[in-house]
Amino acid sequence: MSEIFRELTVDLGERSYPIIIGSGLLGSTDLSPYVAGSQVMIVTNDTVAPLYLDKIRNSFPGKQVDTVVLPDGEKFKDWQTLNQIFDALLEQRHSRKTTLVALGGGVIGDMAGFAAACYQRGVPFIQVPTTLLSQVDSSVGGKTGINHPLGKNMIGAFHQPQVVLIDTDTLQTLPPREVSAGLAEVIKYGLIRDTEFLAWLEDNMDALVGLEAGALAEAIYRSCACKAEVVALDEREGGLRAILNLGHTFGHAIETFAGYGTWLHGEAVGTGMLMAADLSVREGMISRTDYERTANLIIRAGLPRLPPETMVPDDFMRLMAVDKKNVDGQLRLVLLKAIGNAIVTAGASSGHLSGTLSSFCQEA
Repeated sequence: MSEIFRELTVDLGERSYPIIIGSGLLGSTDLSPYVAGSQVMIVTNDTVAPLYLDKIRNSFPGKQVDTVVLPDGEKFKDWQTLNQIFDALLEQRHSRKTTLVALGGGVIGDMAGFAAACYQRGVPFIQVPTTLLSQVDSSVGGKTGINHPLGKNMIGAFHQPQVVLIDTDTLQTLPPREVSAGLAEVIKYGLIRDTEFLAWLEDNMDALVGLEAGALAEAIYRSCACKAEVVALDEREGGLRAILNLGHTFGHAIETFAGYGTWLHGEAVGTGMLMAADLSVREGMISRTDYERTANLIIRAGLPRLPPETMVPDDFMRLMAVDKKNVDGQLRLVLLKAIGNAIVTAGASSGHLSGTLSSFCQEA
């Protein structure tokens, strides 16, 4: 039986869209009102397809529904795999009235969204995220793209979905590592903008790790509400939205160094947030007690605390130089001015940054 727990709206004027959060929604929710034309192309992967593809087909009564099943994994978030989506659209003669549906985690959402932004110069798409990380982060806000060997998510477009449908039941099939990866982004929202939510996470982390439905629905709602508010204020990351990247500059460097898919995105972000918190301490912004509070949540979520043991400070500096937040060659980092208050700055001391990198790399 389906049950809608919560709904909220990403307020972008004429391009506003709903986020629907509930249980048993896959296959029982009619998504055809969000499809302007008669054609639908579902984009998924070979892990998710056996679980949910048949269910989601039922969400488009009266429509031509085609599918493309991609290989699973971050290492396939590239031009070659993206072309498989375009091949399927062209082979099935999909017009500019078609709607793409992203059924899967963040990789599928980013790739299907980017394909939608590009196909015939832009067609609509729908997000149906099936991992915790994609439900609380990547499915909301319209960032789409693929990776380049020299940098993560460096090729892409802003392209907002028509609707985000979040079925919390899909989380019951996630392996623990994927759950932990999603919790990194959940913790991020508390650290950057919502101290009450952070306190709630401290009280409910065990329930979240244990996949308790009520706790998960609340965490997803509060995470999406925070992201929706930030995106509505700064859709294209001209300023405020960059705070959503807490830990990501360090984390993307880890992902690129290790090889895409070796570390899950959320795992790298978890370590990256600790590095950002450590640097924030060195910069005199937060206390060491604040850092320990952050570290405790990261550890309780099952996330790694340290970068790869073979990674050295020069590796971080080389890879962080290729970051979308950088301007005119200046390294810009998201730091914590206080718990619940993140800032973007190019003014961090090189000595303090070196201290953070050396400390984490030596301990690893």
